[in-house]
Amino acid sequence: MAEFFHRKLERNAIGFVVAIVAVASIGGLVEIAPLFTIDETVEDAPDMRVYTPLELAGRNIYIREGCYACHSQMIRTLRDEVERYGPYSLAVESKYDHPMLWGSKRTGPDIARLGDKYSDAWHVAHLINPRDVVPESVMPKYGWLARNALRTDDLGLHLKAMSRVGVPYTQEMIDNATNDAFGQASPDSSFAGGVTERYGEATHVRAFDGDAARLTEMDALVAYLQILGKLTDAAQPKTASAEE
Repeated sequence: MAEFFHRKLERNAIGFVVAIVAVASIGGLVEIAPLFTIDETVEDAPDMRVYTPLELAGRNIYIREGCYACHSQMIRTLRDEVERYGPYSLAVESKYDHPMLWGSKRTGPDIARLGDKYSDAWHVAHLINPRDVVPESVMPKYGWLARNALRTDDLGLHLKAMSRVGVPYTQEMIDNATNDAFGQASPDSSFAGGVTERYGEATHVRAFDGDAARLTEMDALVAYLQILGKLTDAAQPKTASAEE
């Protein structure tokens, strides 16, 4: 009976088109309907801050090197995931991520809450040769990042592009992007003060690769890794005093 109906439908062009539209509409409705309540389902995070130019440059390097192919950045609500990686990820934590890097494959661990879990020196050693700190690691080496000077002359354009898609970078941030990238990795320079002024006192300002004299791709990537999960405290458990 089903085979007869299917053959009859295939021979009726108009009926077949209508059936396709109906099935596609169901799928579309399932995807679109939740968007009507997105304002009610996405959490509010008034303390959310944007990536600094150096962190954004590090994120671009992370994408360029394909790190997202082995590391997800989305902790599920499953108990074992929360116990291993920390509080489950919230939608608001990715509001300034373009593109999203949630991922699904975990050749390596999820890094959604990697920020401040290890020292800068650990990250540098891990990226230069992962086996030095994690003997069983299958991660490739990224030692050249410590030798590559970071390109900064186009960072203002990167911030401007992000502002076009809704990231609230101010014109002052865009104009000072190059200096802020240098200042964040050179705490003793005259540019360091501008970084905390524009991005907040909690911003990491230090020589991420251990050498304040040079700004490298290693600086940028480590700066990015150290801010993961730290752009907002929205996912952190509220203490009793905070709730009161």
